[in-house]
Amino acid sequence: MINTEVGPMVLGSVAVVLGGSVGGLCSAGALAPHFDHVVVLERDELPADAQHRRGVPQSKHPHFLLNSGRRAIGELFPGFEDELIAAGGLHLMPSMDAAYLDGEGWSARKSSAMTMIYSSRILIERVLRDKIRSLSNVELREGVAVHGLSVHDGAVTGVQISTSAGDERIDADFVVDAMGRGSSVGDWLVAAGWPAPPVQTLDAKVTYTSRWYDLPSAEQRPSSWWWQHLVIMPTPDKGQHPAEHDFLVNFFPVEDNRVIACMGSWGHPMPRSTEAFLESARRVRTPLFASAMDRCTPTSQVHLTRSTGNKWRRYDRWSTPPKGLVFVGDSICAFNPFYAQGISSAASSALLLREHLSRAGSVDRRFCAGFLAEQRKLLGVPWRLAMARDQGYECAVGTEQLPEWKRRILAAVSGPAFSLIVGAAREDAVVDEHFSKVFNLDESLGQMMTSPRVLAGLVRYRIRAALGRERVPYGFDPQAEPPATDYSSADTARTAARTGTQV
Repeated sequence: MINTEVGPMVLGSVAVVLGGSVGGLCSAGALAPHFDHVVVLERDELPADAQHRRGVPQSKHPHFLLNSGRRAIGELFPGFEDELIAAGGLHLMPSMDAAYLDGEGWSARKSSAMTMIYSSRILIERVLRDKIRSLSNVELREGVAVHGLSVHDGAVTGVQISTSAGDERIDADFVVDAMGRGSSVGDWLVAAGWPAPPVQTLDAKVTYTSRWYDLPSAEQRPSSWWWQHLVIMPTPDKGQHPAEHDFLVNFFPVEDNRVIACMGSWGHPMPRSTEAFLESARRVRTPLFASAMDRCTPTSQVHLTRSTGNKWRRYDRWSTPPKGLVFVGDSICAFNPFYAQGISSAASSALLLREHLSRAGSVDRRFCAGFLAEQRKLLGVPWRLAMARDQGYECAVGTEQLPEWKRRILAAVSGPAFSLIVGAAREDAVVDEHFSKVFNLDESLGQMMTSPRVLAGLVRYRIRAALGRERVPYGFDPQAEPPATDYSSADTARTAARTGTQV
């Protein structure tokens, strides 16, 4: 619904954020230094602690906080990372703290350039809400349903809401749409006269299912549990095998000695019941996943999500975008959650917004068009990374679906190419550094693959692998426990390679 009336503006400058999830909270942090008053409108009643809520069903699944997201949130809210860790978040190095099953078997354990913060989505949001509530000019309004925009002369001038007290209009100088995948803002703009924006889509039919557990105490855990995170990648085997061997599996640690057991797939039906979940877990590529769950105490039912398609609303292609409106997070670009890009992309967009506001004399139409143009570059990095994987799946459908011959080529080369990069990163610090940057959205895949030094490292590793002279072993038996040996030392790696040791 659109209201084109012009009413009296509230004294002082007012910005309104639609949505109180990560993207909305980060946007409020970006707006706070530049507006007298910032209002965040959220449909849910927000919990005081780290608890699930109806508006964020995906909070029941694992969430990686990539380095680009960590850095963006930290710049918007100084001290965020320290407070997240103090609240229970875990600062880990995946290559040392995760058992990683890729290719034919377990990878070697060794130090690398990549570290990550592990926590639940609900804890991330709770810490962000605490930071927002410390800002005197930010108002967090709960139990509010946004049902329209006020528009005048090509500008968004406010929003229309409903609360338990009735309908209301909030006048605004600036509005941020952070309402997620289901945002209706685009429809309201079309009703006001803007053309429907082009939309790029690719749905690879990803479904994932999770269950929460309490871990045993440190004293009760097996001595072989050197790892905190368990990752099982889909099998490279093209022959007959159980559907569960195609699953991407995580045994994901979060705060308060808890873990999220998660299985996901491209195109396969996923278990919905507890019994089916446990049965599927026993058919994945290693028995360790099911046996680890057996040692834990379940604390939830099985949660399933399948609204996972990539979708980019191309508002940046409008010749005349609305004045006073920008989009952040899934409301403009939503990704396949497998790639952990959502939080980091939303936070990076919010940081970009703050940078643009710091240079702007006003938030006129030129400002909004300029922001959309810069945001396009930012979103293009994770978008191309998601396409590089999802376009290879036969089940993928959408505007970005490849012709069959191109899809077959991509499917044939993407797996071996990824394995080559992972293998080279085990032995080459420069390749490892670039791979970490790509994974964390600090560098595009194209930038990495046009680096002469990276290309030289990949060729060198390929030659060494062909001659059987890898320095770091890999492919340890997936039916056995993952090796605990730290292969960071060159001497350890050389000795293992020479003797064939698999500890």
